[in-house]
Amino acid sequence: MLSPPPPQTRHQPKPEAKHLPPQIHVLSLALVTALLWILLSGHFEPLLLGLGAFSVLLVVALNLRMELTDHESHPLHFGLAIIPYWAWLMKELLLSNLDVIKRIWLGNNHIHPVVKRLPVSQKSDMCQVIYANSITLTPGTVTIDLDDNSVLVHALSEEGMAALETGEMDRRVAALER
Repeated sequence: MLSPPPPQTRHQPKPEAKHLPPQIHVLSLALVTALLWILLSGHFEPLLLGLGAFSVLLVVALNLRMELTDHESHPLHFGLAIIPYWAWLMKELLLSNLDVIKRIWLGNNHIHPVVKRLPVSQKSDMCQVIYANSITLTPGTVTIDLDDNSVLVHALSEEGMAALETGEMDRRVAALER
C-alpha cells in the first residue's frame, strides 16, 4: 500500500541571499568593533590601543565560540544600498517624531488609533524583519505581528496608517533585496 503524499505547505521557500565567506564577516566584526572602540574612547596611547586591540580580539573570539558571526549578524550583502535607506529612514523618524509631538500637544481629539494588516513584498526573512522593525522604530506605529505575506500594524492615527499604506517603506526595503 502506498502512503499518501506529504501535505502541501502554504509557505513558499525563501530565496537565499548571496552569502559571503565567513572570514569576511569575522573581519567585518573586528573592524567595526575596533572603529567603535576608537571613536568612543578617543585615546591613542600605546597601552590603551593595546588594551583596545585585546578587547576586540576577545569580542571576536567570543562571537566565534558562540557562533554568532554570520550573514544575519553582519548583513554585508546589502552593500552600500543600505545607506540611502538609513538616510530615508532617519528623515521619516524625524517627521514622525514631530507628528507625535503635535498630536500630544493638541490632545486626545487628534489621536485616532488604527490596527490594520498590510501586505509585505519582501521575499527574504531578513528584509521582512527590517521592514517590521522600521515600522516599529517610526514613532506612532508599532508592528504587532509578522507572517510570510503580511504585517499587523498599530498606528496612532489614520494618517500614520495611510502613510504606510502608500507602500513607500515597503518598496524601499524590498529594493534592498536586489
